[in-house]
Amino acid sequence: MGEEKGYLALILHAHLPYIRHPEHPDFFEETWLYEAITETYVPLVKVFNSLVNDGIKFRITMSFTPPLISMLRDSLLKERYLRHIERLIKLAEQETERTRSLPEFNENAKMYLEKFREAKRVFRDEYKCNLIAAFSSLQDKGYLEIITSPATHGYLPLMEISPVAVKAQVKIAADYHKQVFHRKSRGFWFAECGFNPGDDKLLKQEGMRYFILDAHGVLFASPQPRYGVFAPIYCESGVAAFGRDIESSKQVWSAREGYPGDYDYREFYRDIGYDLDYNYIKPYIHSSGIRTGTGIKYYRITGKTHDKQIYNRDRALRKAKIHAGNFMFNREKQIEYLASVMDRKPIVVAPYDAELFGHWWFEGPEWLNYLIRKVTHDQNVFKLITPGDYLDIYQSNQVSTPSLSSWGYKGYNEVWLEGSNDWIYRHLHKAAKRMEELAKAYPNSEGIRRRALNQAARELLLAQSSDWAFIMKTKTVVPYAVRRTKEHISRFTELYEDIRNESINEARLSEIEYRNNIFPEIDYNVYTGA
Repeated sequence: MGEEKGYLALILHAHLPYIRHPEHPDFFEETWLYEAITETYVPLVKVFNSLVNDGIKFRITMSFTPPLISMLRDSLLKERYLRHIERLIKLAEQETERTRSLPEFNENAKMYLEKFREAKRVFRDEYKCNLIAAFSSLQDKGYLEIITSPATHGYLPLMEISPVAVKAQVKIAADYHKQVFHRKSRGFWFAECGFNPGDDKLLKQEGMRYFILDAHGVLFASPQPRYGVFAPIYCESGVAAFGRDIESSKQVWSAREGYPGDYDYREFYRDIGYDLDYNYIKPYIHSSGIRTGTGIKYYRITGKTHDKQIYNRDRALRKAKIHAGNFMFNREKQIEYLASVMDRKPIVVAPYDAELFGHWWFEGPEWLNYLIRKVTHDQNVFKLITPGDYLDIYQSNQVSTPSLSSWGYKGYNEVWLEGSNDWIYRHLHKAAKRMEELAKAYPNSEGIRRRALNQAARELLLAQSSDWAFIMKTKTVVPYAVRRTKEHISRFTELYEDIRNESINEARLSEIEYRNNIFPEIDYNVYTGA
């Protein structure tokens, strides 16, 4: 085996908005977390552990956002997840009975039953309901590099009117990451890859070394980068920017042009929650009686037709193996060419939403498993690496200033600032200024006032989540996103007025603290700007 000619950095961005509703026994949007645990996070842990057990050396970067970490550590949500998975197991048991005389359906029903039981076993028995510990252990053993993201996935370019609020999003995230993983984050994932020139200085202050941008954020840097996106550039702060490789990204995430749209893969949108008799499925859908997805889906993509064919797991996995080989071959050719025209080994940066693997693309975790095994055994052109590792190898890089950019539609700010969501910003900016005002007026407070100031900071941070503006733009669960924005702003305003009037109601404060308990160790003094 000769020495490698270049590197591939696979980066999985794991994020969900902070959704926790103790005031409701069964809240629909909480199921986003439960689906992600069953379909993405548990399967990824299993893939990584199987690679470790087989002695395969690999390096992957994962960003875990603070809202997702908070939910995965929350005792109420853990308890509700177990209730959710128990219900799915019961449904899958019923399905194996119902489909007994339908062999192809029955095979799939048994597959789901095994999958749900395994998710429960890994979550409850193997990791004692602590999946963060599973990923943290993989980092401690040297397989993963886990990095952080803005405190509530705030879209920082549209917060520039309040530099203190931008700093708070970075500092609170860095502190929380260190508290959870017992080490500093070496890198940073800007929410939606939304970068505003100068924000890199905040990363420098927290001891971070790099961040990820979409391709044009690096390609339009000034001066122009000599190696395009195939080597990092240093900002003047000394923090490195790595650009996304368009070709490798599109092959994996695009349902139209990439692997996930293949007709042998499972169809995401056809679920028994919508297909089966209402009275039969009613105990397993939302308690309000509204039909919802269950995760049991019996059909494959088949093409653009209503006449869907039955899903065949073996056939889908064979296709995943072929696609893993194709992806590896394409990276070999790409890296061989780049190595021939560069005076250093190139790095191809391939970032994806983690939830693509398993949730949206059912076979994604298996594809990843095949890919890592093939990269290890079937080629010697490139190695898997993290951006932090690359900076250890190449400590000298071109200095250039990346451009304002995001990985959203059209590449800039339009997704988070357009007709459907522009109304939120005057409220967010006003609240951010008021938070700064409170922190400066009451520094180092104690007792009930400190609690109220900390809770005001939590409400502001939760209102700033980029997810609400994104949902309004994409028109999915718009009333929920609008409600969340208004509720956090109104709670913030209530706390602001109570603090200013010295009329804090402890019972009301306790209720708000219980409802939104993210960042238990938060210190509002970050908003003094000191």
